[in-house]
Amino acid sequence: MTRDIPLPSLTGKRAVLTGGSDGMGLVIAERLAAAGADLVLPVRNREKGERAARGIRDRHPKARIAVHDLDLASLGSVAAFGAVMEDEGMPVHLLVNNAGVMTPPSRQTTVDGHELQFGTNHLGHVALVGHLMPLLKAGGARVVSQVSIAAARGRIAWDDLESERNYDGQRAYAASKIALGLFARELDERSRREGWGVRSVVSHPGVAPTSLLAARPEIGRATDTMGVRVIRWMSARGLLVGTAATAALPALLAATTDDPRGDLLYGPSGVGHLGGAPGTHPLYRPLRDLDEAARVWDTSLELAGVRAGSL
Repeated sequence: MTRDIPLPSLTGKRAVLTGGSDGMGLVIAERLAAAGADLVLPVRNREKGERAARGIRDRHPKARIAVHDLDLASLGSVAAFGAVMEDEGMPVHLLVNNAGVMTPPSRQTTVDGHELQFGTNHLGHVALVGHLMPLLKAGGARVVSQVSIAAARGRIAWDDLESERNYDGQRAYAASKIALGLFARELDERSRREGWGVRSVVSHPGVAPTSLLAARPEIGRATDTMGVRVIRWMSARGLLVGTAATAALPALLAATTDDPRGDLLYGPSGVGHLGGAPGTHPLYRPLRDLDEAARVWDTSLELAGVRAGSL
């Protein structure tokens, strides 16, 4: 079974991708650019983003890539990026909500005071969708939101939404991804009801040796975790888990399939959905409750400072 998929021509399509400067995100970026997309890379580290763009252009001289500043841990930064995109006035045909942060060893907050994972992985992308919505509607866009296998068993703790009383990094990470997935589902439901013309789908990469669990001094992790060391060992030997290249494929499938399904999860088709060829499988149980999705939608818009009337 092949683990790669062909992409259709994306010439004339504008694609916005968060987290596209390294690892799996860089693979997604290169594949979209190689397919002809007019790629927008909003990044927290401008130098790293420009370096990624240069590398893609070296391999694909016709690639069209624009690098912009964006820190998802700052709602002001998201609003500023949205204003730049609005000023350019070009429809957006694809948005991939891919960037994220995982399991800081201690509770940290965004510049707006939100728990770092909830604020970055979820609220930052909620705000991004909100600020880009006029352009997404204009482009009849596809929105792909990346969750995680961690979303299979977690839950949203409504009585301690941002882990102020009891912080556990893994639980907070799972909750941030569940929230993003439920928001994505509600986006698809509302778009269908209101005729917005936007399709919203949910993907996950399985398990692969990306930078999420590697050393991240900026969040208090000085060395690689044991988890990422094990994943690298398994990946190098083709055991169960994927690689950065294969982990990118479910999002690319979700982004380009002719029949996008908001009621399914795009992910690897191997054992436990850890690796393997991209495909679809049933939504994880925490992502199935549409009443919960509506609650996440309302709460998230308020916390992210997005006016419901703007959507």
